[in-house]
Amino acid sequence: GLLKPNVSTIVGQLYSPTDRRRDAGFSIFYMGINLGAFLAPLICGYLGQRVHWRLGFAAAALGMVAGLVQFRLGWRCLGDAGLPLGSSWGVRQQALRRIAPGILAGGVTCAVFVALSSAGRIQLSAPAVAQVFGGGLLVIVAAVFGWLVMSKSWTPEERRRVWAIAVLFFASTVFWSVFEQAGSTLNLFAQRSVRKAIFGFEFPASWFQSLNALFIVTLAPVFAWMWVRLGSREPSSPTKFVLGLLGAGLGFAVLIAPARAASQGLQVSPWWLLLTYFLHTCGELCLSPVGLSAMTKLAPARLASFLMGVWFLSISIGNYLGSRLAALYEALPLPQLFAIVAACALVAAAILAMVAPAVKRMMGEG
Repeated sequence: GLLKPNVSTIVGQLYSPTDRRRDAGFSIFYMGINLGAFLAPLICGYLGQRVHWRLGFAAAALGMVAGLVQFRLGWRCLGDAGLPLGSSWGVRQQALRRIAPGILAGGVTCAVFVALSSAGRIQLSAPAVAQVFGGGLLVIVAAVFGWLVMSKSWTPEERRRVWAIAVLFFASTVFWSVFEQAGSTLNLFAQRSVRKAIFGFEFPASWFQSLNALFIVTLAPVFAWMWVRLGSREPSSPTKFVLGLLGAGLGFAVLIAPARAASQGLQVSPWWLLLTYFLHTCGELCLSPVGLSAMTKLAPARLASFLMGVWFLSISIGNYLGSRLAALYEALPLPQLFAIVAACALVAAAILAMVAPAVKRMMGEG
């Protein structure tokens, strides 16, 4: 909550609102993130599946520490981006006082739950916990957007931007509910139904998770170059979101045929999953960095980090809804499940395509 919204806001502050390099810059930023995402499944997946799961988690923790050290060593290159509007100690104290109650309440709540669970006073199943958190997420999002829409403090232009944020938020939620099947549905498919051997070496199913990051590192410079190269012909942000949803939907559509073969007990070629991750990555590069860029441009300066945090709630809800879809893995025939997931993304893409011109006007892009 402290890292992701703020680091994305910092990247947005490196560019003026009218700088056409903004989307390209976020694509490069996204490529940097995925350098770690490429290495993580190879290292953590191997240690966790072949040695001990504790080592997999420990390696992930070491990676986070290395990232923080790198950021601390290189933050002078960012100039004034991310610095508080007022640098006095009094301003910083006021900021700390505002966030301290939330941090304290969260810490106390976690401590109470851990204590009660350790003492055997409460026993919560994983599905129950997921439902509680999922319901809480939906309530929070409804409350936040209700406040944003009803607030009387917005100018007419800011209110239009809030509505644009709401539409893009919906599209992002659907995209991530489909995309995040990678850690559940697609992982199970890889483990049970896909051949996993290269030159006689059988690799862990978790290594497929590196494909998305590998494609991002490879394709992010291409997309960044393409957005800049297109110039005035560059697609609008809503149109890029439509392309992102199409990529997510098509990625699952191509798996319907191999899923039929897998349902008959056959081991299918890994090239099918490679194609799926390729399509998903193209969709991600059209939607995710563009969404970050759009939020830094649309959000009023006084609420930039807050609304960036709200934006990441779309990923949270997408993961929650994706888990509900993944829970159907054992209940539905595999081809039917993949068809349902593909249809969710493709229908959302069609809806967004119809309202894209209006959203473009709300964003001031046309």
